[in-house]
Amino acid sequence: MPSQNELRTQLTSQILAALDDGVAPWKRPWSNDRNCGRPTNAVTGKPYNGINILLLTLHSHGYRSEGKYFATYKQWQSLGGQVMARPSGVPKGKWAAKGILYKAVTKTKTNSRGEEVEDTFCFMREFSLFNIDQVEGGQIAHLRPGYCDETDPEVSIREADELIENAGIDIFHGGNKAFYEPGIDAITMPHKHQFDGTAYFETLFHEAAHWAIERLKMKIDNDHNRYAMEELVAEMSSCFMCSELGIPLAEGLENHAAYVGNWAKKLHDAVDVDPSFILKASTQASKVCDYLLQFRPAPAEEAAVTGLQWTPALAMS
Repeated sequence: MPSQNELRTQLTSQILAALDDGVAPWKRPWSNDRNCGRPTNAVTGKPYNGINILLLTLHSHGYRSEGKYFATYKQWQSLGGQVMARPSGVPKGKWAAKGILYKAVTKTKTNSRGEEVEDTFCFMREFSLFNIDQVEGGQIAHLRPGYCDETDPEVSIREADELIENAGIDIFHGGNKAFYEPGIDAITMPHKHQFDGTAYFETLFHEAAHWAIERLKMKIDNDHNRYAMEELVAEMSSCFMCSELGIPLAEGLENHAAYVGNWAKKLHDAVDVDPSFILKASTQASKVCDYLLQFRPAPAEEAAVTGLQWTPALAMS
């Protein structure tokens, strides 16, 4: 079992390697297929959080369908599926995705004055997960991309509009800038027609993340890179939100290489100062996403349509 420091180093190296290869693991043109999008546990129906979103997204990239469902070996068996044997061309230890259970642990200790105080630290444990593309079985057909797909992109956009309205965010449209202004607690956005496709929502959810950070009273506790940390949290939150709502991110950006290169440099610099920088950002982005999703309009149909049991899962953030 890797030590806590080894796990942090492995996770951070994986994300930075993806950026160096020109891939931003939180930014992808997500499919509108209801069985694609934010990595989700196949048994509980609960999306994975924190660093797991990035790790599982990287792991599923390149699969035939890039379905969103993951589960442990035993969980797939409980659903009637069977994980395929590791192909000969896949190195040992690389067939399964590595998920992380990341939680706060509190212990009582005695300080130098002989007083009992509570000491809180984060504990990480690694476990193996398999994507639905690695699993055989007809009983899990309803979880595969393309299964009776009736997703309407207009429904996703309408849902996003309703979420923003339910949240009560003040938005002023006009001009050529997008920003959140804490002083008046409002977002300024260009008009929708000034954006290509769904890029409007990608930008709006970035600014909504800054709005949510204020309400969560979230402490961006990184003195050396506070601005970079909050921007990364907002960037990840926007992409997580679009994925959750089924809104594809903008494709064919002319500055895509510059975008990825810019983040690669920022994160390399930040990690040199704080090795847990990316872990903190992804955890905070999940909290922002969960906060915003509470304003999501109630679905017209219950989740039971998919054949899943929507029950609480282990916190995997």
